[in-house]
This record gives sequence, C-alpha cells and structure tokens, in this order.
Amino acid sequence: MEPPPAPLQRKSSFSQESEDSQTATEFINDQLQLEADAREALPYAFDTCTQQLGPLRQILFSCLTCNPPPASLSDPYSPAGLCYSCSISCHGDHELVELFNKRNFVCDCGTTRLPSSARCTLRINPKTGSKGGSHSEPAVETNTYNKNFRNRFCGCEQEYDVNNEKGTMYQCLGLGTEADGGCGEDWWHPECLVGISRDWNKKASNLQKAAAKFEKNPDSEQDRQPTNGVPLQSENNDLLAENVEVDDPPAPPGFPDEDAFSAFICWKCVDAFPWIKRYAGSTGFLTPVLHRTSIPSGNRSLDSPLIGLEAVGHESGRDSLDSEPTSKKRKAEDDIDSHGAQASLKKVKSEVEITKSEIQTPKECNYEKLPEAPTESFSLFLTEEFRENFCRCKNCFPKLGKHSQLLEEEESYEPPLSESGDEDGQGGSSVGTGSLLDRGERALSNVDRVRAIEGVMVYNHLKDKVKTFLKPFAENGQAVGAEDIKKYFEQLRGDAEAVRLAGAAAAGGRGGSGEDGDGRKEQSGY
Repeated sequence: MEPPPAPLQRKSSFSQESEDSQTATEFINDQLQLEADAREALPYAFDTCTQQLGPLRQILFSCLTCNPPPASLSDPYSPAGLCYSCSISCHGDHELVELFNKRNFVCDCGTTRLPSSARCTLRINPKTGSKGGSHSEPAVETNTYNKNFRNRFCGCEQEYDVNNEKGTMYQCLGLGTEADGGCGEDWWHPECLVGISRDWNKKASNLQKAAAKFEKNPDSEQDRQPTNGVPLQSENNDLLAENVEVDDPPAPPGFPDEDAFSAFICWKCVDAFPWIKRYAGSTGFLTPVLHRTSIPSGNRSLDSPLIGLEAVGHESGRDSLDSEPTSKKRKAEDDIDSHGAQASLKKVKSEVEITKSEIQTPKECNYEKLPEAPTESFSLFLTEEFRENFCRCKNCFPKLGKHSQLLEEEESYEPPLSESGDEDGQGGSSVGTGSLLDRGERALSNVDRVRAIEGVMVYNHLKDKVKTFLKPFAENGQAVGAEDIKKYFEQLRGDAEAVRLAGAAAAGGRGGSGEDGDGRKEQSGY
C-alpha cells in the first residue's frame, strides 16, 4: 500500500526571513518624505481642468503620445494644448512637450482635437454628469496654435531636446499668430534672431585657436602656412575639426546683454506689424537687432561690429537666465512661480475691457516725431518701462489697443497650491489631497459616532493582542520577521487550522469521482 501523498503546502508570498525591518514610525516618516519630494516636483493641485474657466494665459503642454506630429512641417496636423492639471492626471505617463505660457487658450483635453481614446479624467462628462470619461467634445475655435505644439521651436524650426539643448531661449511677446505672419509667442535662439549659424561659437573658437598657434610658431612647418588666415594641414586641421562643447555658449555678435532688456519682439512679429518699427532706439526700446539675412552680404561677417547695437553693452560670457536643470528655456516673468502663495484666477485684460481713461489724448502725436524706421528686418528689445512710452493719441491707439500685452504686463493663471501635509511643512502632502496619514484621519473623523466607538474598541482589542505577540521578541531582543507576522495573523483569522484541514482534505480526496488529480473540484455552471 502506497503511503498517502504529503499535504499540500500553502505557498507564501512573503520572504521566509525579513532582511530589512523598520518600525511603524519609520515607515510613516518615509512615506511622508516621499510625498514631500513629490510635492516639491509637482507643487500645484491637478484635480481640476481649466476648461471651465474659459480663455486664459496659462502654462500649456502638448502630448506627442496621443497626438504625434508628422515628420514634415508641410504635412497637415491638428495640434492640441493641455493645461497643467490634464498633463498630469490624464497624460502623466505620456511624452509631453512643455510650451510654457500662451495667452487666450482653453484646454483641449477631451475634445475632438485628440483621439477618442484620450479621455479627460477631470472634465464633467455631459452624458453622465460626473467627472471623468469625457471625450470628443467640441473644441474651442478661438485657440491659436503654432509649430511649438509639434515640438518645433524658433525660426530654425528645430525639435527641442532638453537633454542636448545648450544655452538660453527667449520667448517673444507675440504680436501676431502664425496666420498673421508673426510667431505666436515662439521661443527663439539668440543666434537665430541675429541670423547666424548656431555653431558659430565652435567655428570662431577653432579659428582663434588655430590662428594663435600659427602666430606662436609661424615657421615651424611649411605646410602650416595659412591661406586667408586659416592653416591648411598638420595638427591645425585637427583644431578645425575639433568640436568645442560649451555648456552655456556666449551670446552671438549683435545680441544685447541679458540685463539690458526685459522682453523682446521677434523680427517676424515686427515685420507683421511694421508700425512698431519706428520705436526702435527711442526711450524704452533698444536699437534694432538686425536679422543678417536682410543685411547686404558684404556686412555679414562675424567679425563686424555689433550691428544696430552700438549703444548697447555686450558680454560674451553671460550666464543663462534659466536656473532649472530640466530646461534650457528661459521662463518669462509671468510664468508660474513654484514658491508663490495660493493664487486665484487671473485673466488678461481684453481689448474690450480697456476703458477710455486709459487712452491718453496728447495735444500732438509723439509717434510722428520718431525717426523713420529701418527697412531691414530686425528684432526689437524692450526695457521695463517700454509700455509707458507708446503714443496713445487717437490716431495711434487703435493699433496699440489690439495688443493687450503692449498696454500692461500680462498675468498668468496659477493653479492652486497643494495642501500641505502638516503645519511645519516637514511632511509634504500628496498633491491636492494631503498625506495618506491625513486622509486616514479625515476619513475617521467623518465616521458616525457609534461606528467610531466600535472601531476604537476593535482597534484597542487588536492593539492588546499585537502587544502580547510582540512582547517576547522585545524581551529577547529578536527582530520580527515577515514570516512571524504572517503566521500570527493567520492565527488571528483562524487561517492556520483552515490551511491544515484543507491540506488534509486535498490529500484524502485524490482520485475521487468528479475531481481532478490535484484535488480541485470542477465547479458546475449555471
């Protein structure tokens, strides 16, 4: 007679011995620290879509996962912009492009500009009346888009790669959209504003090194004799081929020092609205920074003086304005401040809200006193007081009034800050929700009195049992392992006896009618 099979052993999902252990206090502190780190990275609440607030100047994102752009800019594309909250709640694990602030925009999440599979979890679904699952809603027609939504920036239309981008980019005030001939608040490389190659500094550095080495040893080798000042052979050729990597390249010739201006208007927008050209060089406006493609070819040398900027200081080794390690783009002054106080809705004053009191009616037009504007294309750099120096006579104001950003400094919508986990700020919170510990305490405070008392009694009973269980370990200085805890709670639930009986029943029932060989009965259907 064959011996009965051994009882089935219940597999454990726990390690047999706990290599690491920590107290409940340590676990809670670790959890609070993790939530504090998350809150530092995402300081704003992301539980509400801004769609219900209407057109805003707000920080936007483009999702390349839900709405991938075509390879060619000439191919048709339906771009979409996402608000801060939707970029996290609805597209948190997608490939996103941060566009920073753009004016008069309504979030496109959950609209026909995105696939129906890309559902907004924050909007109120008109079919159900509850939040979540919203898709294919009509998109707002007043939104304007540019190539930034394709992850293309600047006049060079280069794809932005945060890991490889060097230097600082500047955002234009955006007098016009791309449809108007403007840039639509595009971000620009300084080199592209003056119309030279982005690697001009590498070429200039290599030429300077080669020239310096030749001057030091002019007769060392005949093959080092220069042609037009450039060495031809030998090790100097290696200098010319060398790639000089610069973390923060200097400003190109013709570009003003960063401290000399507070905003700028790119040459595209200036050309689209040429009336503003005459302000160049007047109070509040720097002298024009000409775009080299519009300069006669004889004057395009990199060694030429600062074109159009004789009165503006220039430092070749300037520091980047952007202090954030994750982005080389300079944020405008009205970008969201991650350390600001909780803010309410702020809207840009629209043209229709401009009152008559803001229109100055001088006796004569100051605009007509300005010198004639240059005919070439140029970018216009502005000082902090530039708005005060626009002529607002009855003839000039209609042109000026179409651009609210020229009348007063714009304010951007700031999402509300997350609730802090505790008063001293040491334990940050889950964004918009409070820490897990706080959530548990709030849930307990909402329980009715009878259930709360019953829960406290059960908790005290369980606490006494766990205290009794832990006492021997404390007396012997022994660490409590995962297997010890598992066995103890099996005993509390009566699982130990249930496991033993189940194993015995399985062993005795092998081969019986209607059973599989492993002791499991097949359940019948309905």
